Amino acid sequence: MPTYKAPLRDMRFLINEVLDYSSHYASLSNGKDATPDMVEAILEGAATLCEEVLAPINLSGDAEGCTFSNGNVKTPEGFKEAYKAFVEGGWQGLSFPTEYGGQGLPMSVNVFKSEMAGTANWSFNMYPGLSIGCINTLMQYGTDAQKKLFLPPLVAGEWTGTMCLTEAQCGTDLAQVKTRAEPQADGTYKLTGTKIFISSGEHDLTDNIIHIVLARLPGAPAGTKGISLFVVPKVIVNADGSLGARNAVNCGSIEHKMGIRASSTALLNFDDATGYIIAEPNKGLEAMFTFMNTARIGTAIQGVAQAEASFQGALAYAKERRSMRALSGKKEPEFAADALIWHPDVRRMLLTQKAFAEGGRAMIYSAAQIADNMFNAVVEGDTKKYEDYDSRLGFYTPILKGFLTEMGLEAANLGMQVFGGHGYIHEHGMEHIARDARISTLYEGTTGIQALDLLGRKVLLGTRGKCVRDFTGLMWKFSKLHLFASSSVGSMARELTKRSVQWNILTTRIMLRAPGDKESVGAASFDFLMYSGYVMLAYFWALQAGKAQELWRLEKARNQQISTAPKSKPPSSISPVFCHAPTAIAKMHWHRRNR
Repeated sequence: MPTYKAPLRDMRFLINEVLDYSSHYASLSNGKDATPDMVEAILEGAATLCEEVLAPINLSGDAEGCTFSNGNVKTPEGFKEAYKAFVEGGWQGLSFPTEYGGQGLPMSVNVFKSEMAGTANWSFNMYPGLSIGCINTLMQYGTDAQKKLFLPPLVAGEWTGTMCLTEAQCGTDLAQVKTRAEPQADGTYKLTGTKIFISSGEHDLTDNIIHIVLARLPGAPAGTKGISLFVVPKVIVNADGSLGARNAVNCGSIEHKMGIRASSTALLNFDDATGYIIAEPNKGLEAMFTFMNTARIGTAIQGVAQAEASFQGALAYAKERRSMRALSGKKEPEFAADALIWHPDVRRMLLTQKAFAEGGRAMIYSAAQIADNMFNAVVEGDTKKYEDYDSRLGFYTPILKGFLTEMGLEAANLGMQVFGGHGYIHEHGMEHIARDARISTLYEGTTGIQALDLLGRKVLLGTRGKCVRDFTGLMWKFSKLHLFASSSVGSMARELTKRSVQWNILTTRIMLRAPGDKESVGAASFDFLMYSGYVMLAYFWALQAGKAQELWRLEKARNQQISTAPKSKPPSSISPVFCHAPTAIAKMHWHRRNR
């Protein structure tokens, strides 16, 4: 069974060095409390929760799964206790406004926590994870009364939320939604219909579940223009916030799934269930995309989480398992065979997993900064800034969701391959990761849907290629700083320059061909998405390499200064040339110099 260890060193490198989150938070209206000390405390606390509480019940939760009886769902042993610890720690409210009981920190802080929780136990992470989209939707489109009634317990984690879109006859094609909503004299609605594949639709972790539901009003226009959005609680909430009678929404069954077995996926029957409309009538799909985009970025985190989990398990196994001798001769002569890690093909697989995990993390953390800036623009009332950030994040979203989940699945399969036959056995945990990873390319829009969204809606129709030009502009800004360097970073910069030109040429060719052959867009979309993902991944790896080289040179210069400094001076009186270095580093160098 893999033992999860939060990759705090890698996370800190991105947060503190590559993406300079300290300066980023200083520029935000809600970032003043996200000081380096506060962020570090959150990282440490989340790591402890994930390593000591969530990870130990991951494999057992998969083996036990959820059980269904008479409309009720029981989560696996240990999940209720883990969820209680999650709620008591205030983890759900990290990035939500203080007026609803949250801690008011930027959204990206929650991303750091979500990545660790998802890597430790993705099934568990889905219960509070779906609530985030529910909260965001109510915050943006709910009435003041709805926010006051539903948001405080959701933000506290006392209740959870769901997204109810899919029906038996339609998944992505929401124009076929048939669930009905009949208006009542008191301003409420009665919803009737059946929704399937509802993650966290029924469970025993909380006393109430708040469903966000797509349905049609009487006489609504056909297709997506006639869809409205409603909030439907499992238990009716009284005006004072207390729980009343059970609503007419019931779980008919749960799915028996390939993976994420500890997460309940429910069939929900709405039989004249009481609901409350969100946003304007027949404008529900627009509001629902607030939830969808949250869910898609959350699923992109799943790709990174499962690449990281599989890499950690495979790396530990490759260091311990011995088989044959290295091609270049014995590496561990004291043993009958050398460790797997000495074999080049095993290192290839491990490094591929590492590339996806660490590169994907950088992609998501960068997107999280854009999301922070979007929220800040809303607070400032700057519509132009909001639209700019929204467009940038819209370009990222299908790449993150589509590409990173495909790479997470590939990394999970590579982890099984490193283990050989043992990877196929349940108790080693690797096949569990692969099974969990498989769903990530399917829900919240398949990879093909993300590809059409990227190429059709975002690149061709939405921006006429501007989004690609803007991103390749960032690539060129980095490349020109290192273009003529003889180092490996220089080689990366030159390759990035070629890819940025190629990406624009490919985009232009498809754009010119599309008017006369619309099918060519659909045929090219998957390859375009994957190409875009690889190039974006390369850019973020180059950023990390450039920063690592810069820090290495600084450290080398400090070492040289220390080696020539008088040996009699103690750490407290080190030369001002390097006194800006942290005290611990200065002391370390002084002791090395005076050994």
